Amino acid sequence: MSWNDFYQRQQALAEVLDNARRDLAAAFATVPGPFRDVDELLAALHHKWMQQLTGRVDVALTDTESAPHGDRVEAVTRAWRNAAKENSGLRAALDVHADHPALDEPTAREHRVLAVAAGLAEEHEPPHDIARVGRAFLQLLRATPDPEQQARPSRLRKLIPSF
Repeated sequence: MSWNDFYQRQQALAEVLDNARRDLAAAFATVPGPFRDVDELLAALHHKWMQQLTGRVDVALTDTESAPHGDRVEAVTRAWRNAAKENSGLRAALDVHADHPALDEPTAREHRVLAVAAGLAEEHEPPHDIARVGRAFLQLLRATPDPEQQARPSRLRKLIPSF
């Protein structure tokens, strides 16, 4: 792949994600030029997601290792949530196509990365078992409310005495 091809693919991905912010269904109605089909487009989008996610996971684990009471599960949870929040359009596009066969292997790889990074599985275990653990971890992560997103009582409410 030449640099020109790389930049064309990056521009096409940016356009798809920009269109997805406006109309998620319509964003995938046509496949942009540098991609042969939806399968290739989804694979590229998932690759972009994994770049965002793994960078945050690596930083979170490094910070956790230097903390006196570091929790790898919490670090990976925070990293995934931050990546999802900062790349909400990308995450939404992948979520809408979660059942697409082109995402089966990339999603299983993501699950394996999460399970191993969180310390819930070891790399020497069978890949399908690691992916199963990572899938369960991600389901729990998504089902649990983010404490940072929950509404906090206003300061005024704290000042009003209860009757």
